[in-house]
Amino acid sequence: MNPTDRRDFLKTTMGVGATALAAAKALRAQAAALFPGFERLAIATSGATINVLRGGSGPPLLLLHGFPETHVMWHKIAAPLASQYTVIIPDLRGYGDSSKPPDGENHVNYSKRALALDQVETMRALGFDRFAVVGHDRGARVTWRLVAEHPAHVTRAAILDIVPLQYADLTQQRATSYFQLFFLVQPAPFPEQLIAGNPEAFLRRFVRVATPEAFAEYLRCLRDPATVHGICEEFRAAAGIDLQHFAEDRGRKIACPVLLLWGASGPVARLWDPMKIWSEFALDLRGQSVPGGHFLPEESPEETLAALLPFLEARGSAI
Repeated sequence: MNPTDRRDFLKTTMGVGATALAAAKALRAQAAALFPGFERLAIATSGATINVLRGGSGPPLLLLHGFPETHVMWHKIAAPLASQYTVIIPDLRGYGDSSKPPDGENHVNYSKRALALDQVETMRALGFDRFAVVGHDRGARVTWRLVAEHPAHVTRAAILDIVPLQYADLTQQRATSYFQLFFLVQPAPFPEQLIAGNPEAFLRRFVRVATPEAFAEYLRCLRDPATVHGICEEFRAAAGIDLQHFAEDRGRKIACPVLLLWGASGPVARLWDPMKIWSEFALDLRGQSVPGGHFLPEESPEETLAALLPFLEARGSAI
């Protein structure tokens, strides 16, 4: 490449990079507009830096998102919750704008143990030692690890649309419905490379109910190779070291009150009896279905709130 061509190439590359950076900033601003009145913080934990939104006042309430989304999945119910609670909404490590630490041996840095500790340390940094938690999908698995390993910190836990131990008791129908459990755990960089080929198509396979603004934010994050790798690492941990951690405390039941919600037309309702399964893991369990599929806070925000609020309000002396 001669000097003139090189200069032209660099100008074009820099222009494309500047355009992409400006577009990413615009998308972040668009996502922030979904949470009026919330402030954005970066909290350093012992293993990561967690991107957090904080808003409202009252007892502390932690909201944990699922795959393949970010904190933005809560945007339809965050404001109503913030009218009664101090609402903390992080990106899990590996997701969104939280950091993506090295994998660690046996994917330990993406274990639910590590992700749960992030939340305890984040809440402590914000001045909260005891708090309620609502977790969806992967965030609900972090919630489960929170109540198992840090029971003194969790007053109440709501678990949205998962069953425990999805790698157990598999059928062809269950494995087909949850193929990502097997695709994303394949050794790096195979799934990462395939997702990078068309991140929008991958995202649309899972997320069909998001608003355009929310979808744009999910896609912005998924276009970052580090995010894709972080997501895959979290799934790899789930298929390995997380199972070891569960075996260590098998038989231990969740002591705090637990609310289980599942989509009436979603795969959990179709493939399992969620109340029967979770009754083996919780001492104080109540639950119900909510209209819609898997992404309850986005598909059925009013119905999800109607189920959550009585449970959270019945806190008594818990908080």
